[in-house]
Amino acid sequence: MAATGGIGATVVEGSADTYVSISAASLPALVHELAAGCDRADAAGPDSVLLVHLHGGATGDGTGWPGDVGIHEVTRWERTLRRLERLAGPSVAVAEGDCVGPAMEVLLSTDYRIATGDLRLRPSAPRGTPWPGMAIHRLVHQIGVARARRLVLFGEEIDAATAAELGLVDDITDDIAQSVRTVADALRTRGGTDLPIRRRLLLDAAATTFEDALGAHLAACDRHLRTARTEVMP
Repeated sequence: MAATGGIGATVVEGSADTYVSISAASLPALVHELAAGCDRADAAGPDSVLLVHLHGGATGDGTGWPGDVGIHEVTRWERTLRRLERLAGPSVAVAEGDCVGPAMEVLLSTDYRIATGDLRLRPSAPRGTPWPGMAIHRLVHQIGVARARRLVLFGEEIDAATAAELGLVDDITDDIAQSVRTVADALRTRGGTDLPIRRRLLLDAAATTFEDALGAHLAACDRHLRTARTEVMP
């Protein structure tokens, strides 16, 4: 898919297969944009790479994220983020400048995260307090309670270097196009058709006991072995 504006036209051609831009906008518009990007990624197949460009912050109506909406719209947003986490193919985020509110929530839901040096990452804070959405759950799952504490309780801002140290971003670059091209090529090679299974096992690991997880891991191993046999058969 061709992309226009921002980094899209430069990065997508010959790099990622699908592009979606997430910036300051109303919650319904963001749900539509992200869901449409997931639709295109699913249609492109499990070998395709979805690139999500993150720039901007909370909604522009003066109330902060998520704006003047009802809980049904928040529910749609959370379900769309969950869909992003469960794509058949890999997702790559490029985050630059202020990555606030919805942009941060999308970042936490992607497989590989590239940041520019000017990244500033923080939860949105409507009425002076951080938004209590599922970003809190993702933060704690990914970096632990102690490291997430100041972000969750006080909405502390962190820069690109700190985000990389915490593992919230994987790469800091001045050459977005080259970084995306390199990562996308690697993910196409290493992702494999069982990427969603490995992703699910990874996401469930912190909250699942060894005994409860064993069956799912053995099933995944069995599937991998059967697939490998099929591939080597004449």
